[in-house]
Amino acid sequence: MKSILLSLFLLCSWGLSAQCSISGIVKTEDTAVEMAHVYIEEISAGTYTNASGYFKLEGLEYGEYHISISYLGYFAQRNPIEINEESCQQDLSIALVSKNLNLDEVIVTGTRTEKTLKNSPILASVLNASTLENVQACSMSEGLKFQPGLRVETDCQTCNYTQLRMNGLAGGYSQILINGRPVFSPLTGLYGLEQLPVNIVERVEVIRGGGSSLYGSSAIGGTVNIITKTPKENEFSISSLYQNINSESDEFILSANAAILNRKKNGGMSAYFNKRDREFYDHNSDGFSELPELDGLAAGIGFFLLPTENQKLEVALNYLNEYRFGGEMKDTLAQFAQQAEERDQDVFIANVDYQINMAKSALILYGAFQRTERTHFTGILPDEPEEIIDYQNNPPFGESLAHTIQVGAQWDKKLKDFPLGQNTFSIGLEYLNDDILDEISAYSFLIDQRSEDLGLFIQNDWNFAKGATFLGGLRLDKHNLLDDVLLSPRLALLFKPKSNLRLRASYGTGFRAPQAFDADLHIAFAGGGVSRVVLSPELREERSQSYSLSVDWDKALEKMVYGFTLEAFHNSLNDAFALDPIGQDSLGEVFVKRNAQEATVQGLTLESRLNFNAKVQLESGFTVQKSFFSQPITYIDGLAGTPDFIRTPNLYGFANLNFMPSERFSANLNFVHTGSMLVPHFAGAENQLVDEMLESKSFNNVSTKVGYAFKVKNNFSLDISGGVKNIFNSYQDDFDIGKNRDSNFIYGPAQARTYFLQLKLDWR
Repeated sequence: MKSILLSLFLLCSWGLSAQCSISGIVKTEDTAVEMAHVYIEEISAGTYTNASGYFKLEGLEYGEYHISISYLGYFAQRNPIEINEESCQQDLSIALVSKNLNLDEVIVTGTRTEKTLKNSPILASVLNASTLENVQACSMSEGLKFQPGLRVETDCQTCNYTQLRMNGLAGGYSQILINGRPVFSPLTGLYGLEQLPVNIVERVEVIRGGGSSLYGSSAIGGTVNIITKTPKENEFSISSLYQNINSESDEFILSANAAILNRKKNGGMSAYFNKRDREFYDHNSDGFSELPELDGLAAGIGFFLLPTENQKLEVALNYLNEYRFGGEMKDTLAQFAQQAEERDQDVFIANVDYQINMAKSALILYGAFQRTERTHFTGILPDEPEEIIDYQNNPPFGESLAHTIQVGAQWDKKLKDFPLGQNTFSIGLEYLNDDILDEISAYSFLIDQRSEDLGLFIQNDWNFAKGATFLGGLRLDKHNLLDDVLLSPRLALLFKPKSNLRLRASYGTGFRAPQAFDADLHIAFAGGGVSRVVLSPELREERSQSYSLSVDWDKALEKMVYGFTLEAFHNSLNDAFALDPIGQDSLGEVFVKRNAQEATVQGLTLESRLNFNAKVQLESGFTVQKSFFSQPITYIDGLAGTPDFIRTPNLYGFANLNFMPSERFSANLNFVHTGSMLVPHFAGAENQLVDEMLESKSFNNVSTKVGYAFKVKNNFSLDISGGVKNIFNSYQDDFDIGKNRDSNFIYGPAQARTYFLQLKLDWR
């Protein structure tokens, strides 16, 4: 009996001694992950991490196991674990890598240094390549409307030039960058957003408001940084897209991408190609186009090389060519059409970046170049025979040439022993030259402008406490069109009281030099003639102050992540630019750009997001705002002025829903809302006998796409997709008719109902 009791005691003692445990912390970078699933396959046991990212699994016997850690939006991990007498109590530290939701995506635009989205003191958002593909965007002008606070509008019924509005401010207030460089000149900006194909894009980083004044002039409304693709693996894709606009006009787009890495993966090359052809589209059947004929080509190549582990060299070359013809839909030379705008444009863009990382610092040297050549025609055929002869003997053809050059250097230094916490100090010096010549001799129209800016920026990124970051910066600009050196400070504060809650506040100042911007270069039709913008000789710089407050919150459950961002913004403009109509000359309407009084833009933007089990993803962003001058502004000579901004809706936004039940099948439903706005309407067309200020109706543009991927071979797949853009044909229905139309009287969605079908072949 004693021997039996002794045996039971020894057995129990051995069993108790073998009851081991595994514990640890699950995090993403420096942030704990709550509700991550921790599971041991061999014993079918698991648990979830708490608010501190901590977990513990007990009762393990000696042996070999596999521990799996999964969390929605991140790559799952599966690690082997051995439990023995020496490792009976194990404590692990597990870092997860972001997969779907981009909450930890590294961005560079907000601070000009690498930061994750949730750790950036400047509120930022990211538009990635998959979203552009899901909504079937053909160009950046189509894709950018799926970002909070952004709206892309078409501003000419004949040539369809576009501008990007951020937080209610016109296109000239937005700084558009390509790979961090301001090579989008005013001339390029007229059609550049429609010329840039989406297959060039890796992601787009968006900073709303003047907190991005680190980039100098024209960053008052915000900054959009279009980052082109760099090779990450060997791959090749080719796609063919057919679109039919309202059962009338056809469009074909052929695009291809390729990427090659060397064996060591320390160097590679990427290339892209895009060919676009579109027919005229006439919505009101008057024989004049609402969408111009397009014949476009885009191509580019990029290289990267890592000479050593701490060096990186990147080079990108891009070429854009486009022929655009709008007006009377007749196969004839432009000067024989009743009304026409013809554009033939070549754009060459290049940039080079070199970075060397040292122990606690980094040096970046960069340069960028842009050259745009354009021949153009803008004219209306006169009615009288003698005037027709004079017009065709001296047709209003013009030539444009623009150069942009930027060179700069930036030095970053990490100070880990800085008081109260880590600090990153940055200093940079850059030179920007922008030279524009635009001339139409028949109209005595000439813009010959050279602007130079030498900028020095200093920035201090200070993590002074756990979950708290202060960003302070100052930019000094010496601009050749200004007498004094301008100082533009920026301040931002990020506070994270909890791992899933982020509070931000920012303040920044900026300026716009007294120079011509993209809209000033556009010759429009109005009142039976052409309207032009000239700069007042007394025009001086416009200054701004921008404030922003935001709260950013996310909640993670076992199979769902959801959250929202609420931002309040206020932007005040001193000596704001405004167009003053001074009447007509022999050619048509003339506007002078002058300094008006003060202007205010303020409002709220609400973003929401949800991802359920990586199968359903919803993103939305809506902005309600008010934009007004301190005094009424006259937009049409003879009509009472208004303090409200024109062409600026008080409510606009989007919603984008993706459904991905399997790796092969996908579906998308998206919605874009454009609220009512004030739009000037000049008389002259046969259907418009008086000048008026019209309040437009609101528009709801609903589109859908469905796709399926066929696995041809292990590395090959064939994607077939199709759908309808603007399903309910929510499109402007009161266009002017005839050759004497007011071409600026255009608002609402850029395109009528459009059916599309795409075939895409991928190899990787």
